[in-house]
Amino acid sequence: MVASSGAPLLVASNRGPVSYAVGDDGALAAKRGGGGLVSGLSAVGPDAGALWVCAALGDGDREAVRQGVAEPGVRMLGIDPDVFHDAYNGVANSVLWFVHHMLYDIPVSPVFDAGFRRQWAAYETYNRTFADALAEGADEGAAVLVQDYHLCLVPGMLREARPDLRISHFTHTPWAPPDYFRLLPDDIAAALLRGLLGADRVGFHTRRWADAFVACCRDVLGEDAERARTTQVDVHALGADAGFLHERSRRPDVAERMAALREQIGGTDRAVVARVDRTELSKNIVRGLLAYRRLLERRPEWHGRVVKLAFAYPSRQDLAVYRDYTAEVRRLAAEINEAYGTDGWQPVVLHVEDDFARSLAAYRLADVALVNPLRDGMNLVAKEIPVVSDDGCALVLSREAGAYADLGEDALVVHPYDVEATADALHAALSMPRDERARRTKRLAAAATALPPQAWFLAQLDALRR
Repeated sequence: MVASSGAPLLVASNRGPVSYAVGDDGALAAKRGGGGLVSGLSAVGPDAGALWVCAALGDGDREAVRQGVAEPGVRMLGIDPDVFHDAYNGVANSVLWFVHHMLYDIPVSPVFDAGFRRQWAAYETYNRTFADALAEGADEGAAVLVQDYHLCLVPGMLREARPDLRISHFTHTPWAPPDYFRLLPDDIAAALLRGLLGADRVGFHTRRWADAFVACCRDVLGEDAERARTTQVDVHALGADAGFLHERSRRPDVAERMAALREQIGGTDRAVVARVDRTELSKNIVRGLLAYRRLLERRPEWHGRVVKLAFAYPSRQDLAVYRDYTAEVRRLAAEINEAYGTDGWQPVVLHVEDDFARSLAAYRLADVALVNPLRDGMNLVAKEIPVVSDDGCALVLSREAGAYADLGEDALVVHPYDVEATADALHAALSMPRDERARRTKRLAAAATALPPQAWFLAQLDALRR
């Protein structure tokens, strides 16, 4: 059904541009979200008539849906909490995320049993709810930009309901190679691919992930993949928003965090190794700490001269494996401090409370940035630090990060599982002459900002409308 006064442009994502909280007085308070997608959509302007369809994520969001509270241009879907939990935690984050980041402990997982099939049915319902809302809210011939692995089935469902629409899907994660992707049950693997092939265009951050998707289509779907050749596969490497980062990192709250961090570091003479991540399994925080410990073991000349600012913000703590990982990060940081710390020197300064201003302060203070994910669709931290750094920052970067495609030439590239080599790279980065570090930082910053969020969004929209 075509809406009589629908939107000409729609965006669909699990998390929307606004969230709600219920105050002590029972009133709803709205909080605007951030991120590249929010920034990117602003490029089309407030008069574009865009509609953002998203899920109600918490009690405040669900209360807003119940009361009919809505921000202009946003439709929030009140999906049943049990359905949402099974779709989001059971399938999207515990299966699809693990497949594309290749995180499974293969001898014991995954296990696709009757419980998984129940969760998969919820994932289908969740995607169907989005597809129905988009079909209802779209004008004739509208452009629809669907985001990420939570909504892989939406393009196919929407194509059946509204063949007049122009549909794209962008995957922000890596894409698994065929052998690993086929850990999924055959019918599930095929359904995910067919869902995405319902789009006119599918996008990825790097050519590597795009090629892996095409290979999966050929391997899993065979002749069906050939019949779906009308779907275009694009690469749009999201970059950092230099203007926003420069302005935000110079605000007073960031200056306050810098002063506090300098006190924890113990002066201005010590080198700073910074890492800022969620305690997501794929971010490889534990091996980063092991590499730093190995640096201190093998290079005693750095004792008292370097501090690691490790910001490990809790992620997905409703899943036991993530709680255990966060606990291991805490334990290892404490162990390093116990083994090497002195009265005047704490080798690791660990923060686990999310604080964006403090993250920007660390960006500015960093002499070395460590970004060593096992696999990462992009990793914007690797792109943001060179933009914000005050005095230049050497980047130690995993070759498995999507950002490697853009930044690898001027980074110190490491194998994410190789702790010894990462320790060597940290030593090389810390020892890098200041003028070389400055030159590399300048080139890194230029590459990092080549396709900022607004240009990234418009590139996809322009391609879809063509």
